[in-house]
Amino acid sequence: MLFPFLLLPLAVTGPQHAFEDWARERARAYEQGDRPAVPKQPLWRERNGSGPFLVGFSPPSSLAPLIKAVSPGVINVLTYSEPVEGIAAGRVPTATGSGFLLGPEGYVVSNHHVVKDAQWIQVRLADGRSFDAELVGSDPDTDLALLRVLDGTDLPSVVLGDSDRLEVGDWVVAIGNPFGLDRSVSHGLISAKERVLGVGPLDDFIQTDALINPGNSGGPLFNMRGEVVGVNSAVISHAQGIGFAVPINMVKDLLPNLMDNGHVERGWLGMTVVEEPGKHSAQVIDVYPGGPAAAAGLRAGDRVTTINGRPVDSYLQLLRKISLLAPGTLVRMGVQRGSAAREFTARVAERPVRPPTASPEEGDPGAGLDALGLAVSDLDADAARRLGARSPFGAWVVQVTPGSPSAKAGVKVGDVVVEAERTGKPRRLVVELP
Repeated sequence: MLFPFLLLPLAVTGPQHAFEDWARERARAYEQGDRPAVPKQPLWRERNGSGPFLVGFSPPSSLAPLIKAVSPGVINVLTYSEPVEGIAAGRVPTATGSGFLLGPEGYVVSNHHVVKDAQWIQVRLADGRSFDAELVGSDPDTDLALLRVLDGTDLPSVVLGDSDRLEVGDWVVAIGNPFGLDRSVSHGLISAKERVLGVGPLDDFIQTDALINPGNSGGPLFNMRGEVVGVNSAVISHAQGIGFAVPINMVKDLLPNLMDNGHVERGWLGMTVVEEPGKHSAQVIDVYPGGPAAAAGLRAGDRVTTINGRPVDSYLQLLRKISLLAPGTLVRMGVQRGSAAREFTARVAERPVRPPTASPEEGDPGAGLDALGLAVSDLDADAARRLGARSPFGAWVVQVTPGSPSAKAGVKVGDVVVEAERTGKPRRLVVELP
């Protein structure tokens, strides 16, 4: 009778031990493989208090020292629509803007639209002194003006920087006279470069979120080294926090032209270039016989990579750099010819003026292209072959003004106009795509 009694505990406890062994095995398997392994490295990084900061970045604790150093060279520009003899004391100016002094000679950079209708110009310095000024020259296409202070003494000045070295994200400071609020300061970032707004054929704006309001026009845009990198020029009226400035390197190219001529005489090399997709250059596809480029030795197929040591990344960059140079200026061009890099020197000539033509109503087939925002060149057999055009007859599009009717219609550089029709105001172009 004892034997069956002894078997009962064995029958009860045996399965219990087996279950416990199974449970322990499943737990061990779960720990080892049924859930994601713990990563060897943390999922994120944190910087401890003693760790190194970002290389090359030093956050400014205050912009006050920079602003104190550069403000004396910033001036207010006041313009009046009547000559000095007709202005009574306390008369309200017709327009107000800003500007900055280049040196002790009293030359001032401002905006064309600030002074374009002025009969009398006055500038007011940070120390409270006021002087009369005269207009040396201006250019509506770039909205730049060069003034000269009359009888000024002990004049402060600013230092010009290199706008080509700007990068998106760089800090900048704008100082000016917005809404008549004297010496207002705003700061922000470079939001974009080489913005084309459709203002003119030489558009090349720096975009910033530093506040630029009416009255800031002509004032300087400073980098964190206290150097002027742009001339505050434009705002988009229906947007907030978006301003634009003319790059200071463009200003440097323009100033000698304004100084010598009082206006911009556009430079010309006598060659036709087009964009090269994916390549940082402008390809020469035609050279005018007897022009500066031909005399320098350039020929079709060359790729222009630099102008006076500055990179050329597009057709528009080349157009701007050459157009701003005064006729007679020597220019160095870096050129890629096949696999060889070469350098040519040319003397810039004045852009030829089109002879007077009949009005569109009198049947001139080429008239009205300016209004359409087009510049064209005659198409010959060689050019047609290089472009892959089906016919050697037509007008080859070498420039399209941003925002123009042609640009909105989809016409691009390199297209070939094979037919142009005008009936009343509307115009119709038949274009053969390259």
